[in-house]
Amino acid sequence: MDDARLINAPAPELRHGRAALAVSFFAQGALFALLVTRIPAIQDRYGISDALLPVFLAAVPILAGVGSVVTEQLVKRVRPSVVLRWVQPVVALVLAGLGAGDQLWVAAVTLALFGVCVGGLDASMNMLGVSLQRAYGKSIMLGFHATYSLGGIAGASLAWSGAHWHLALFTVYGPAVLVLVPLTLTASRWYRDQRPGDGTELERAASSGAGPQQVVMKLLLPLCLVMAFAYIGDSTVSNWSAKYLQDTLHSSDELSTVPYAVYMVTTLMGRSVGDFGVRRFGAAPVVRLGTVVAVAGFAVVAAAPGAWVGILGFTLVGFGLCVIVPQTFAAAGRIFPGVSDSAIARLNIFNYVGFLAGSPLVGALGDVWSFRGAMVVPMVLVGATLLYAQSFEAGPVGYGVGHDRPREADVG
Repeated sequence: MDDARLINAPAPELRHGRAALAVSFFAQGALFALLVTRIPAIQDRYGISDALLPVFLAAVPILAGVGSVVTEQLVKRVRPSVVLRWVQPVVALVLAGLGAGDQLWVAAVTLALFGVCVGGLDASMNMLGVSLQRAYGKSIMLGFHATYSLGGIAGASLAWSGAHWHLALFTVYGPAVLVLVPLTLTASRWYRDQRPGDGTELERAASSGAGPQQVVMKLLLPLCLVMAFAYIGDSTVSNWSAKYLQDTLHSSDELSTVPYAVYMVTTLMGRSVGDFGVRRFGAAPVVRLGTVVAVAGFAVVAAAPGAWVGILGFTLVGFGLCVIVPQTFAAAGRIFPGVSDSAIARLNIFNYVGFLAGSPLVGALGDVWSFRGAMVVPMVLVGATLLYAQSFEAGPVGYGVGHDRPREADVG
């Protein structure tokens, strides 16, 4: 039994690469949460008007999309690990600069840099995650995104502490950056790029014509739509759950903060166990189940008679949505085994498309119609994922279809 476990154990360099990348996902979750949860404080510090604030906020995901496009070209010349190693400290330092400045031009420059760099960061992180999953021969992508959720909880908690104690932005951002920059630079020593022999069956299938050797947008488009729909749902919870509970379900100020906190926790919980579900049942069934649960959650939110039922609905949304995005990246890696980096960079753009479209769409419908009716929109869009579930079916090898690829290829 011990010998069998030893044979099936991944090589040390794979384990080290997995742990190092998890550190990167955690740091990114924390940095992003530190930004988005302190938007009101940033607005006050820089004197950004309510009319100008949406322009600043929209610029970040737009420029992140640009950063993802640039990264697709960049990784043709340098390894994704090199991009990630240097762009992540830049994101952290830019955040510190945002906390230290007080002139409007500083806010414009730092938010622009944050957007471009975060696009490269998200793309390169997921490139490494997909290639590591291929080398492991089993689903591990949800685990990486679970550490992102954990980082988001840590960053939001730190931001809450700063707001509670009325601390200056740099007083919160500075120490966080002093910890995260050395941490990620140290971890970057063990990043592991895709190597010849990783996913041998995938490479053989690709070379024989069974797998695309260039990114065909017709094949990638279903995954792009799923990614955008998932982030429309996510941005709805992030931006409108508190207002919905307070204005529509008549909750207290304190209770209105609960849905997003619960959403983050359920996202962490769902992603922490999601890889086991993918290994046992396959990616497509897990995505289908997650979609149904998320749709049910939005339906509960839209029909909720009171605040606590609304919170239950947002809880279901968290459990459902959390599995979709990581599996969308993983599916792109399976469909395009020979050019997965390019596919992931293009797919990552639709992360920002959904984030950019979701909040104003729901807000506009809430203003002209009702927020109950507006909740039906993400429900329908997320539900459309069921139409594209076949894109999550397995490729030419076993991983992600309810059984793992034999691990000897990982340790040979």
